[in-house]
Amino acid sequence: MNQPARSSASYGVMVLRVLLGCLFIAHLCWKFFILKGGFAGWWNGLLHNGYAPFVPPYVASVEFAGAILLIPGILTRYVVIYAIPMMLGAAQFWAVRKGFFFTGAGCEMPLTWATLLVVQALLGDGPYALVKSPDFRSVLAKIQKD
Repeated sequence: MNQPARSSASYGVMVLRVLLGCLFIAHLCWKFFILKGGFAGWWNGLLHNGYAPFVPPYVASVEFAGAILLIPGILTRYVVIYAIPMMLGAAQFWAVRKGFFFTGAGCEMPLTWATLLVVQALLGDGPYALVKSPDFRSVLAKIQKD
C-alpha cells in the first residue's frame, strides 16, 4: 500500500470519530429540546419501562462523553468502548418492542451505531486527536508489572 492510501484511510478514522460525536450531540439535543417531556420525560420513561436506576445516568454519561470527547479526539478508544454496552442495550430495548427494521422503529439503527463504535475502537483515534488513547498492550503491560 502506498503512502497516500494510508493517509486517506487515517482521515476516514477521523471522519468516523467526528460523525459519532455529532450523533451523540444530536441525541442529546433531541432529549433536551424535541422530546415531549424533555430530559426528565426520557429519564422517567426508562425507569417506567423497568430499567434499573443506574441505566438513565449511565446512558446520559455516555451521550455527554461522546458529544464532548469524540469530536476533538480525547481518549476516543475508551469513550467508544464505554458507549458500546449502552448501544447494545438500546438495540435490545427496540428489538423486543418493535423488531429489527428501522422503518418500524426497530433495532436496526442502534445495531449499526454499535458496529460503528466497535470499528472506531478497533481503528483508534485517527489524526488530529487531542489526547491519544493509550495502546491496550502498554496498559496491560503496566497492570501486569504492578
